[in-house]
Amino acid sequence: MTAFDYAALLLRVSVGGLFLAHAYLKYFVFTPKGTTDYFQSLGVPGYFGLISIAAETAGGLGLIFGVATRLAAILLIPLMLGTIVLVHGKNGFWFTNAGGGWEYPALWIVCLIVIALIGSGHPALWPIWG
Repeated sequence: MTAFDYAALLLRVSVGGLFLAHAYLKYFVFTPKGTTDYFQSLGVPGYFGLISIAAETAGGLGLIFGVATRLAAILLIPLMLGTIVLVHGKNGFWFTNAGGGWEYPALWIVCLIVIALIGSGHPALWPIWG
């Protein structure tokens, strides 16, 4: 493995792990009902909350294991854009602002763009689209 492969592996596993952590939070702490209720409070259909849990789970696993890595990264970008538009954008830039600004979700988007551009590196379970 090259330094590039190690860097790609580190980036995709860490970002994938963070997506899994957020899916875990929505499923086991907030619960699916709490998540759907929250999404409804934002003015979007509640089932978007379930889609969010599924996307974070599938996308996180795809990134961690290198399964369709580029596709997983690309499909997670709209999710993060939604967090900026619906939740964090109104709170200003800094994530330390009340309610959390859009700084942190923007960093996630940059990481996802980098993953989509460089692919999975090695090792990857299914490097197609990766």
